[in-house]
Amino acid sequence: MTEEAERKTARVVVADDQTVVREGIVMLLGLLPGIEVVGAAGDGEEAVRLAAEVAPDVVLMDLRMPRCDGVEATRRIRAEHPGTQVVVLTTYADDESLFPALAAGARGYLTKDAGGEEIVRAVHSVLSGDAGLAPSIQRRLLERLTETEVRPAAPPEAPDGLTVRETEVLLLIAEGLSNQEIGRRLHVSTATVKTHINNLFAKTGLKDRAQAVRYAYGKGLVRPPAG
Repeated sequence: MTEEAERKTARVVVADDQTVVREGIVMLLGLLPGIEVVGAAGDGEEAVRLAAEVAPDVVLMDLRMPRCDGVEATRRIRAEHPGTQVVVLTTYADDESLFPALAAGARGYLTKDAGGEEIVRAVHSVLSGDAGLAPSIQRRLLERLTETEVRPAAPPEAPDGLTVRETEVLLLIAEGLSNQEIGRRLHVSTATVKTHINNLFAKTGLKDRAQAVRYAYGKGLVRPPAG
């Protein structure tokens, strides 16, 4: 966070459909340094309207609201008023809430058990160009990133009724692997590899491995090397 962002008083709109919660957040923010509440909205439509009328620096956005939910309101505010940042402040930290909100343009995400200092920190973080994420949210994003990185790519769609395993064997044949090497790669016996080869040959009408290689390229299962 830059010193300039810390010194600036952030003009904030609070959007929450529960009156008691909304008024409580407004009261809390009024006691915090560096925050000025310039409006409060009871749903997403009102939040979008206030963003246009008062041009806040940040909207603290609940997600589940009537008329227009927080995700759609975030999307509209970020599209129509790019100078206004959105920090989600919600009860929900599940993936179905988190990722759509971030995809809609929210730069921060806090749960409602966040303390006042954490809210101030998130607001000024997004104003300085950083993300204002609760530690638990940061962990979930890292977990999702790791899951995405380690998830194996789906095999290409198999032609001619080949099973996933038969397609895998075909691709390894196209790589030039022997039956023994295919067995080691797939952790199956050589006899099992031969069974898969016989099955894929029967389904495709292929006679030998050379035809299998041409077939794999011809069906687009393998791409020729560049250059």
